[in-house]
Amino acid sequence: MTRSIMPINMDLYLVTDRDLSKGRSLEWVVEKAAKGGVTVVQLREKNIETKEFIEEAKRIQKILEPYKIPLIINDRVDVAMAIGADGVHLGQNDMPYTMARKILGDKAIIGLSVESIEQAEEANQFDVDYIAISPVFTTPTKEELTQELGISGVQKITGLTKHPSVGIGSIKPHNAESIIKAGADGIAVVSAICSAENPEEAASELKTTVQKAKSLPE
Repeated sequence: MTRSIMPINMDLYLVTDRDLSKGRSLEWVVEKAAKGGVTVVQLREKNIETKEFIEEAKRIQKILEPYKIPLIINDRVDVAMAIGADGVHLGQNDMPYTMARKILGDKAIIGLSVESIEQAEEANQFDVDYIAISPVFTTPTKEELTQELGISGVQKITGLTKHPSVGIGSIKPHNAESIIKAGADGIAVVSAICSAENPEEAASELKTTVQKAKSLPE
């Protein structure tokens, strides 16, 4: 049976990174990004304890609620459950999708990273809510991913996937349009917002770029 959830606006998907936030709190960065127009926020933490992760997630959740922006937890199904987050994002080496769906239920948003044509094809077997095409361009935030997919890879994957998609990996205002024109439904960024001097302005510029690209004729 096909699941029925509200469509997700994938235009501008922020993935947090405290190490790239120039000493500023993630709460501050996320608040500014929300004002600037991000449409989804993924809280990504690899190096903090579970209790701290949960407390931080609750603070971020409170910030996003007035903006009606979904909060996605990277990897940690337990943290998502603990705070009632909107969903989780899974990498290829995280909990298998079918297990995460069984635990979180039909209403949770579950996204999946795909790093190749083969993984994108495999994802068509699953009722995931979106895929993240990674990396479009090589990026220091994912040092283990040395082979970029490029715009041609985005085109191939968006041409075969049945899921909404975002491109991620060194995406900036100057190359965001090309990713949308290649078929992606949105862009996911880390440093372009987290490291920006003014995250609100950075988010606004990226959002405008995406929306303009979507309005251009094919």
